[in-house]
Amino acid sequence: MTTTSAIASPSASPNPLGQRLFQALRSDTVGGALLLIAAAAALIWANSPASGGYFTLRDIEFGYEPWHLRLSIGQWAADGLLAVFFFLVGIELKAEFTRGDLRRFRTAVVPITAAAGGVLVPALICAAFLLTRPELLRGWAIPTATDIAFAVAVLAIVGSHLPKALRLFLLTLAAVDDLLAIAIIAIFYTESIAVLPLVAALGIIIVYGLIVSRFRRFFVDRTWAAWVILLPLGLTAWAFMHASGVHATIAGVLLGFTIPAVVGRGSNRAIGTDHGASSDLSPSAEGLDRSGSDLAEALEHRLRPLSAGFAVPVFAFFAAGVDIGGTHGLASAFSHPLTYGIMTGLIVGKPLGILVSTWLVTRFTGGLNPGLRWADLTGIGLLAGIGFTVSLLVAELSFTAGSVEHDVAKVAVLSASLLSAALAALILTMRNAHYRRLLQARKQSASGV
Repeated sequence: MTTTSAIASPSASPNPLGQRLFQALRSDTVGGALLLIAAAAALIWANSPASGGYFTLRDIEFGYEPWHLRLSIGQWAADGLLAVFFFLVGIELKAEFTRGDLRRFRTAVVPITAAAGGVLVPALICAAFLLTRPELLRGWAIPTATDIAFAVAVLAIVGSHLPKALRLFLLTLAAVDDLLAIAIIAIFYTESIAVLPLVAALGIIIVYGLIVSRFRRFFVDRTWAAWVILLPLGLTAWAFMHASGVHATIAGVLLGFTIPAVVGRGSNRAIGTDHGASSDLSPSAEGLDRSGSDLAEALEHRLRPLSAGFAVPVFAFFAAGVDIGGTHGLASAFSHPLTYGIMTGLIVGKPLGILVSTWLVTRFTGGLNPGLRWADLTGIGLLAGIGFTVSLLVAELSFTAGSVEHDVAKVAVLSASLLSAALAALILTMRNAHYRRLLQARKQSASGV
C-alpha cells in the first residue's frame, strides 16, 4: 500500500535518484527548460539537411482505424499526450474554484478580468490584421493563449525578490486564461459533432467523477488503483471524445474537473501554485489535506513529472518543427499578414488587454492590491504574451498541416513568445533589483546601520 506520505516524501522512496528526478520535473524552471529544448531541437532538425527524417517520423501513422484512432505521431502528441497536460489544467482550475483565489470574488475579480482582457484584445487585434484575408480569419484565436509553464519558469528565474502577490496574480490569470482557451477550442474549433460518441464520452466522465468522489481516499492510499481503474476509464472517455469530433483534450479537462479538491487543514491553496523542488509550497506530506483524502493533490503530484518531463516536451517537439526555408522563407514569413496579426496580438495585445482591464476593474473594486505595482503588472502582461503550447495547438487546429499558413503561424508564435519572454525578463529583472534594494534597506534599518 502506498500512502500519501510515501508519495510525497523523497525519503520514503526506494529509489532516491528517481525521486530526485521526479521532484526536479515538478519545478516550473525545469519544465520550461525542457519545453524550450524540445522546441529548439525540432526547429534545428526541421531546418537541417536531415529534415526529411523529422517529417517522416512526425507523419508515421498507427492506431485502430475503425475507432478513428489511426493518427500520425504528431497527431497523437497533440490529441493524446496533450490531454495529460489538460487533465492537470482541469485539476488546477477545480482547485482554484474550490480552495484557491477563484473561490473569493473580491480576490479573484481583478485577475479574472485581466485574463478576459488578455484574451479579447489579442483576438481583436489579430482579427483586424486578417480582415482583408478572410481565409486567414480562422487563426484569430492563436494569440489568445498564455503558456503557464514558460511564463512561470521565466518568473522563477528572474523574480527571486518579487512580491508573492505578483506570482499569485499570474497563476490566477493563467488559470482563467486556460479556461477561456479551452472554451474557444470547444466552441470554435469543432466543425462537426457525432452525438452518440459525445454522449458516451460524457457518460463515462460522469461515472469517472462519481467513482473518484465516492472513493477518493481509496485512490490516494493505493497508487495501483488509479492506474488499474481510473486510467482505463479516462482513456475510454478520451477515445469517445476524439470520435465525436470535439477536440480530445477537452476530455482531459473535464476529467480533471471531476477530481475532488477538498479544503483541509494545512491546505488552503490551489494546486500548481509552485512546483519547485525547494519551495515550501511544493506537494509534501505536510501540504496535503490532513484527512489523507486529497485526491487532487495526490494526482497532481504523481502526474506533474509525466506532463512536464514527457507529454508537453514531446508535443512541443512535434508541433514546433517548421521548415522555415532559410533566410528567404523567414523573410516571407515576416511579410505575411498572419505573422503581423499573431505577433502583435501576443506582444502588444496581451499586456495591453491585461493592463487596461485591470485598470478598469480596480476603479470599481477599491484599487490595486497593495503588494502590486503597475510596473510589475507590465512585466506580467508581457509574460502572458508567451503563447507557445496552447497557441501552437490552436495553430494546428486553424490551418491544414504543411500549408504555408500553418508554418507561418508557428513561426509567428515561436518568435512572439521568445520576444515577449525577453522583454518581460528585462522589466522584471529591473523590478527584482528594486525589491532587492528595498529588502536590503529594511535589513540595514532593522540592524541600526
